[in-house]
Amino acid sequence: MALGEQTFGFFIPTVSLMGVGSSKEAGAQVKALGAKKALIVTDKGLSGAGMADQIKKQVEKSGVQVVIFDGAEPNPTDKNVAAGVKVYQDNKCDAIISLGGGSSHDCAKGVGLVIGNGGNIRDFEGVNKSTKPMPPFVAINTTAGTASEMTRFCIITNTDTKVKMAIVDWRCTPNIAINDPVLMVGKPAGLTAATGMDALTHAVEAYVSTIATPITDACAIKAMELISDWLRPAVANGQNLEARDKMAYAEYLAGMAFNNASLGYVHAMAHQLGGFYNLPHGVCNAILLPAVCEFNMISNPGRFADIAVALGEDITGLSPVEAADVGIAAIRRLSLDIGIPAGLSDLGVQETDLRIMAENAMKDACMLTNPRTATLDCVIGIFKAAM
Repeated sequence: MALGEQTFGFFIPTVSLMGVGSSKEAGAQVKALGAKKALIVTDKGLSGAGMADQIKKQVEKSGVQVVIFDGAEPNPTDKNVAAGVKVYQDNKCDAIISLGGGSSHDCAKGVGLVIGNGGNIRDFEGVNKSTKPMPPFVAINTTAGTASEMTRFCIITNTDTKVKMAIVDWRCTPNIAINDPVLMVGKPAGLTAATGMDALTHAVEAYVSTIATPITDACAIKAMELISDWLRPAVANGQNLEARDKMAYAEYLAGMAFNNASLGYVHAMAHQLGGFYNLPHGVCNAILLPAVCEFNMISNPGRFADIAVALGEDITGLSPVEAADVGIAAIRRLSLDIGIPAGLSDLGVQETDLRIMAENAMKDACMLTNPRTATLDCVIGIFKAAM
C-alpha cells in the first residue's frame, strides 16, 4: 500500500545534559540564556528537603538572582499556574527553572505559556495554541518517569471541570533539560515504581502509535529494554546510582518517543482518573496499561510481540498473537514485582464514575493516535477490566 502524503516532526530541547553531576551546570546554562533573575518552580517537598535552596545557590554563583515558588502540587492545577505567574511578575523575573518531576515541570510550562502569551492557562488546551515564545526555560529533573523536562506536553487540571487539560505545544519545550541521577537517589520506592511505569507506558504507547516512525521506534524499544533491566533494582534500593542513571536514560528515551509519536488510550483515561480523584498518574497508567494493550493488540500483534522481546521474554516458536500475550503478561508481572496496586478499585475508583470519565477521555488529544478506535462503551469496558 502506498503511503499517503504526511510530514512527521521531531521535537526535543536545544540542549540536554545527562549523567552524574550534570545539575551543577544549571547556573551556567541559565546565564547563557541571558537570564538575570530566574523563578524556580518546584513543590513543597523538594523545597522543604533543601533541594530548591541547593539549586538556588548553584545558580546564584553564576550571577543570576533566584526566587523560589514551591506551589506546584501533584496533578498541578490552573490555580497553581496563576499563583506562579503572580510570583514571576511581582519579582520581575525573566527566566524559569523547573525543579522536580512532572508536576513541577508542567506547572512551570503553564507559567511560561501565560507569561509569554497572556490570558489564562485554559486558553492553551489543545495543540499549538500559543503564538509567542515562553521566557528562557531550564528544566531540572528529579524523577525517572514523566519526561516532562524534555517534552512539548503540559498537563494542567481545570479546577472547575476536574478535567486534566492536555496542552501540546512545541513552544513549551524547555530550552535546556537536565537529568542528574544524583538528584533521584533516595526517592521512595513507591514513587520510583510509579514513575518507572509511567516511562514504560510512554514507550509502549509511542511504539504502537499510528504516527510512530523509525526514530521513535528506536527510542521506545531501548527505553523498554532499560526499564526491564533496571526498574526493579531502582525500586529495591533507592541508593543504587547505576540503576538511577539507567532509569534516567530510559525515561528520557521514552520521552523522545512519545514527544513525537504521541500516546494513546492509557494516557487519555489516566488523565481522567487524575483529574477526578487526584490519583498518582504513574500508578493509574500502570494499572490501565495491560487492559489497554489487550484491547489494542489485534491492531498489530507483531508490534506487541516486539514489546515482549524488549521486556526480555523468549517468544521462540510463538505466533505473533501468542507472543503479544506474553508481552502483556510481562507488563503485569513487572507491576506486581514493584508493588503497583492490582486494580483501580484498590485506589477508590467507583464504577458509577466510569461513564463520565470515559466521555471525557474520548475528548482527550491522546485518543487520536491510539492504534485501535474505541466507542464510548469500549472505553467504559477497558475501565471495568482495570478495576
